[in-house]
Amino acid sequence: MRSDKMTKGPERAPHRSLFKAIGYTDEELKRPIIGVVNSFNELIPGHIHLRTIAEAVKAGVRMAGGTPMEFPAIGVCDGIAMGHQGMKYSLVSREYIADSIEIMGMAYPFDGIVFIPNCDKVVPGMLMAAARLNVPSVFVSGGAMLAGKYKGKSYDLISGGFEAVGECANGKITEKELEAIENVSCPTCGSCSGMFTANTMNCMTEVLGLGLPGNGTIPAVYSERIRLAKTAGMQVMEMVEKDIKPRDILTEKAFENAFTLDVALGGSTNTILHLPAIAHEAGFEFSLEKINAISDKTPTLCKLSPALLPTGGQHYIQDLYEAGGVQAVIKELAKKNLVHLDLMTVTGKKIKDNIKDVENINPNVIRTPDNAYSPKGGLAILFGNLAPNGAVVKQAAVAPEMMKREARARVFESEEEAQKAILGKKIKPGDVVVIRYEGPKGGPGMREMLAPTAAIAGMGLDKEVALLTDGRFSGGTRGAAIGHVSPEAMEGGVIAVVKEGDVIEINIPEKKLELKVSQDEIKKRFEAWKCPEPKIKTGVIYRYAKSVTSASTGAVFKD
Repeated sequence: MRSDKMTKGPERAPHRSLFKAIGYTDEELKRPIIGVVNSFNELIPGHIHLRTIAEAVKAGVRMAGGTPMEFPAIGVCDGIAMGHQGMKYSLVSREYIADSIEIMGMAYPFDGIVFIPNCDKVVPGMLMAAARLNVPSVFVSGGAMLAGKYKGKSYDLISGGFEAVGECANGKITEKELEAIENVSCPTCGSCSGMFTANTMNCMTEVLGLGLPGNGTIPAVYSERIRLAKTAGMQVMEMVEKDIKPRDILTEKAFENAFTLDVALGGSTNTILHLPAIAHEAGFEFSLEKINAISDKTPTLCKLSPALLPTGGQHYIQDLYEAGGVQAVIKELAKKNLVHLDLMTVTGKKIKDNIKDVENINPNVIRTPDNAYSPKGGLAILFGNLAPNGAVVKQAAVAPEMMKREARARVFESEEEAQKAILGKKIKPGDVVVIRYEGPKGGPGMREMLAPTAAIAGMGLDKEVALLTDGRFSGGTRGAAIGHVSPEAMEGGVIAVVKEGDVIEINIPEKKLELKVSQDEIKKRFEAWKCPEPKIKTGVIYRYAKSVTSASTGAVFKD
């Protein structure tokens, strides 16, 4: 066993002595040793219950004859870090989560690892670590939060939190109503209740094959989530016995499946950062052009919050779970031969076996391909002189009247400047809010622009105003929000020389993003342009800015 390096033979007597100081017995040290990496903390609602999940995982490991050893991982709640300096550190945490788990997985040669993530950058950070370590692994997330209700209307963090701020600023609701909505918008533990980044990534883990069926959609407060965790603990022992490793599962076809599911669900734009980064760790690159090819042939089968239904209402993760979950969506996609079914998963079975007895219980939540919301998927990559290396938009959450638009540029050098202008009612119909120097290098850290996009939506401008940035968005963002503009301003991308009043052409159906200025004028502007000084010159964020690559390559560290 891999763990023999630290437990077997006379020369390992001091190692065993140290384990015995912790309380482990000889019998426990002879069994397969399973690392259990738990991202519990008291700062994230999606992680506050993960001690319970970890105990269930460890029970499963012991039932199957292994010895679990738990260790921690950090985590940042993007919602709490949003709108201030803390958001610069969120994407950065992904790399350090991966690095710290690699350190633990090499310092302690576990025979297998169970990963317990739930929110935002923790899921991709752990997936990157799993691919890097390539030790038999199973993932089990903490599950999704339930939606809340106020006066008969459902709310989540976006509609009841960030967008409600805009509604209050615009006089649509009172401060007293805002407080009442605030009190119900996040009613349980779990990852926020819509198809935001955390839930998108947990669903992607399931279709990638490293999470058991149900990993992406079983609500956090359901006892079924605890049973799933016990099963994960047992299942990692089978992975160890059969020597099935992450890179046996994380093939290029598995990533094609993941992006197919992603666009069918209308998932978070952040997957365009995370899935290529995970693929990079697995040993291959996944181009943005390939994502467009997948999206163009994949129908949108679900509209989950933040997307609005044609009726104006919203579906949540709990609705997707009750309809059959990720496996039911895969089965619908399989009807049109859009997914690879012969791929291995941590169930020990292939995808086709996992979906054999699955039923789409509610076609109103999971539509069939012949009754799709759209014949194309929910994400699109735009190219043009403003984004020669690509920009991303969640087209499933864009109003029809904003799919094609020529807009006047309103230029801001930071999120704070833009937010002040939006809440100050200085943004008018026909404007495109341009926020630059918020990319991986320029931010540094590529902050999410949820506050300004939610304010635009809350003030009723999402069908009249677009937003363009080299930063990124929350999975909860809706509207014509175009992010990840590459190259970013700090690297001398064209977004750096956009001027107030410039006309920008947005054409999502044709995948175009153009600054309507001549090439000669752009060249002239660059002759006068100077790269600004880094905003932060100390600590981890400074080191990050020097090492990080473009958003178009997943914002990974340089090799």
